[in-house]
This record gives sequence, structure tokens and C-alpha cells, in this order.
Amino acid sequence: MSGSAVRNGPAAATGRSPISKYRFPWRTGNRFQLLIDGHRFFPRMLQAIAQARRYVLLEIYLFGSGAVATRFIDALVSAVARGVEVRVLLDDFGARKLNAVDRARLRAGGVHLAFYNLLRLDKWLNNLARDHRKLLIVDGTVAFVGGAGISDVFDPVAAPNTRWRETVVLAEGPVIADWQALFVESWARHTDFLLHLLAMPESPDGRHSAGRVTVMRGRSQQGIKRDLLRHVYSAQRQVWFSTGYFGPPRRIRRALRRAARHGVDVRLLLPGALTDHPAVRLAGRRFYASLLRSGVRIFEFQPRVLHSKVSLCDSWVSIGSSNLDRWTLRWALDANQAVDDPDFARQVRAMFEDDFAQTIEYAYADWIRRPLRARFGEQLWGFVERIVNGIGDGRR
Repeated sequence: MSGSAVRNGPAAATGRSPISKYRFPWRTGNRFQLLIDGHRFFPRMLQAIAQARRYVLLEIYLFGSGAVATRFIDALVSAVARGVEVRVLLDDFGARKLNAVDRARLRAGGVHLAFYNLLRLDKWLNNLARDHRKLLIVDGTVAFVGGAGISDVFDPVAAPNTRWRETVVLAEGPVIADWQALFVESWARHTDFLLHLLAMPESPDGRHSAGRVTVMRGRSQQGIKRDLLRHVYSAQRQVWFSTGYFGPPRRIRRALRRAARHGVDVRLLLPGALTDHPAVRLAGRRFYASLLRSGVRIFEFQPRVLHSKVSLCDSWVSIGSSNLDRWTLRWALDANQAVDDPDFARQVRAMFEDDFAQTIEYAYADWIRRPLRARFGEQLWGFVERIVNGIGDGRR
């Protein structure tokens, strides 16, 4: 990157063994902050961009024109005017609602703009492969990771009563090198410009936590799934899981049932009737009966659209972009921030408890007595999901 010393490339930044099952190792000396909902994470992200001195890297799935997009475009263009390098990688499908005027503003303002997997008819099913990550890195010192897009649906100003429920983690410390390595890799695949970023950041002041960047890239890299399974199987007290789109593969469902039968407090926080994908919700509900029968507790969030992607297993936490559904495992490029720290886990536990207080919980006896019409919708959309996934398997 212009003005930046070439200290570490992507391979050096990973620090991983060639026989490791994970893309990146655990790194100590980090600091993590939990940011709940748009009124907390958007101001912090914009503040970080406003304070940038060297570079801003943004890789994001959902970027749609509106009040939030305008604030971010203003901030990014202002950063360029101060001499900051700004590089933005958007998913071509996720950015379909970013209008021509806003795209022109970014380019005219000096922002380097690239798009992941341009949509084309001749790609057929390969158009389904999407960059689902949500990542902002500033100056190699701070990263924001979660499930939020640059969209008014997350904004407490544009949508004060209907904003989507989302969670972001702010990371500082050595894990930033791994987040940068991921961005460099994606950027290199979609542009002709090679980035060279700064060396591994030093540990921030204050209390330190262990963290690991985990990755999902179709079936070739499934570190997020592997990490979750490992911690579900080893959990002693609790496994709490939140996702906006519920359709977990058999191995994850089996792990959750096994943990519940062994006395672990297993809870799923899932979308209620307010959802942007009703068919996906119905398809996922067909798994409820077997989970409830094994002792898994299921809660559906009521006041707003639930989009938050968080896993908590004792003192281990994973926050990021992955829903861990079968669609994600086949087609999505995702990344999560894993944290192993009892204090951070306590904050996440309190967040879950607040969310559980705004839900409806289903009991097995009540669930199996639900109307036939409800069961029909679940089975219908479950059948559709299996057909779509089967076509995808055959194609890949």
C-alpha cells in the first residue's frame, strides 16, 4: 500500500503451521469490545474512519444506498482527501442496491472500489458464491467484525423501531494481522493491485484476551464450523447460539442434541415472525421437534428482525458473519472473531439474557401440537431447500 512499509505479507501474517486444521492460530495480547446494535457500532466505525491516518479497508456484503451509506461515503471520501488510502471490496450481489450516484461518488472521491464475483448469466450457479464477510480495518490497529451491513435496516435513526438486531465486535491487537491477510487475499483475487500492509500490531494497553480469526470458504475451508463443533462437544455448562437464518447441517444438530442430553444448557436464539426471509425460517423450523425432544431450548426473538450471529460455549465466544447454515457451508465466504476470555463471555451472556427476555420459548409438548397448516409450510420449504442444496452439490 502506498506509503506503507512492506513488513509482512499474508503468509507471514498467519503464523500458522502447514498441518494446522485452522487457517490462523490463537493469538494473545488482544482487546475486544462488544458493540450491540447500530446505535453503538455505526458511530464507532465512523469515528475510526475519521481518525484514520494511513489506510481504511472495508470488505462487506450488504451495502445499500440510504442515510447510513451516505454517512459512510462521506467519511470514506473525507479520508481520501486527508491522504488516507481507502479500499472497498463489495459483494456484487449484496451491493445491488447501491445506486449509480453513490458508486460514482466513491470513485470520484478517490476510493478504490472493487466487486466480488460479478454477476453474469454465463456463470450459472457459480453466481451463488458470495462474499458474506463484514469487515472494517483502520490503520492496522483496529477491526470491526460482525453481521452488519452498510444499510438503513440497522440504523436507529432511519429505523428507530424496526432496526435489525445485530452484534459487532471491535478488535485490537495481533489478530488484526490475520484480518488484514484475509482482506489482502480477497483484494488480490478481484483487482490487479497488490497490497502490502504493516507488520503485526503490538498489544493494546489494558487487559488482554486470546483471539483467533476463523474462516469459512465453502467446503475448502470450514474453520468456523470446526471451531463450533469442538467447543459444543467440550462445553461443560452452556451452549448458547444466535443466528438470523437457521438451517444447520446434521453434524451441528447432532452435537447440540448430544450436549443437551449430557446436561449442558443448550439454547438457540432464532428469528420470530419478523424476518427478511420467511421461507428460510419455515424450512429451519422443521428441525425444532428433534432438538426440543433432546432438551435443547428454542427461543424466537419477537420485537425486531434478528440478524445477530453469536456463539457462546462456556468462556469461548464467536462473533461474525457466518450463520452456519447449509447454504453458508456451500457458497459463502465468511469470517468470525473467536474470543476465549471469561470476562468477555460474561458480557456476551448478559447480552443473550437480555435478548431471551424478548422472546417466545417453545416447549416440546406444545410444539408437536401446532396446527397442521404450520407443519405443511415447514415441510414444503424444507423440501425446496433440499432440492436447491442438492442442485448446488451436483454443480460443485
